[in-house]
Amino acid sequence: MTIAAHPQAVRPLKKRIAVASEPYLYSAPALILIITVMLVPLALGISYAFRDIQLLNPLSGGFIGLDHFRALSEDQAFFRALRNTLWWTGASVFLQFLFGLILALLLDKPFAGRGIAQALVFLPWAVPSFLAGLNWAWLFNPVIGPLPHWMYALGIMDAPNNILSDPHLAMWGPIVANVWWGIPFFAITLLAALQAIPRDLYEAASIDGAGPVQRFLSITLPFLAPTIAITILLRTVWISNFADLIVVMTNGGPADRTQIVASYIFTQAFKRLDFGYASAIALVLLVLLLAYSMLIVLLRQTLLNKG
Repeated sequence: MTIAAHPQAVRPLKKRIAVASEPYLYSAPALILIITVMLVPLALGISYAFRDIQLLNPLSGGFIGLDHFRALSEDQAFFRALRNTLWWTGASVFLQFLFGLILALLLDKPFAGRGIAQALVFLPWAVPSFLAGLNWAWLFNPVIGPLPHWMYALGIMDAPNNILSDPHLAMWGPIVANVWWGIPFFAITLLAALQAIPRDLYEAASIDGAGPVQRFLSITLPFLAPTIAITILLRTVWISNFADLIVVMTNGGPADRTQIVASYIFTQAFKRLDFGYASAIALVLLVLLLAYSMLIVLLRQTLLNKG
């Protein structure tokens, strides 16, 4: 008596290959799109950092190795932009998170008209950043805007001047605009995380005599910690690369006091037309943000493991 061959063994080779490659064929369009739209431009941008790419120089384009990075190590304007980036990013993220958390805690409580309040809170997120920059630049203008006159009336300023032209105060203009524009991101994500916390935990804590502050520290904050970590990571990366408000409101001035790394890249690439040097700056910023992202991801994983 002969043993019948296994169906898999007698299946034609082409059919077995087709069945094995079927998952890859389904994912191929997405992979091709990602490679074409993201990876290819990224590889080209990295290659530009090691080449002399100047649009006004027809003889440029050759490989120059690490020359851009040597020049960058002596570029005081870059280090000033890096310090400004730390200030711009840190202040913006901290204030956005603080006000976003406060709004999320308020909107988590039921009250009359909560739906309208949520719509009004989330409205700034729908405004284009370019338009937001123009609006805030007008608001800070003492000729057509009210803010300098209000701050003068409150004693905050000695005269109704435009803070965007003051080297010591200019950075606060884009920061205020960025905080107003970015608060809804934290409010939306933190509100969703708050609504996922089991309510019986708060009831049990109240029965045990825990006050509002104790409930916040022992229940709300631990549950929000992973969400806080990932939202701060995302906003930090976005704001570090976000030059729209800077370019629209101050264009990096006065005297480069509001020039951040992202706007400095824009200046080198589209004003001085030196794409090689701009790519080198962008590559440095990419490495710094990747290192920061890894630290935040490790912190979030640690918080999840403890939870």
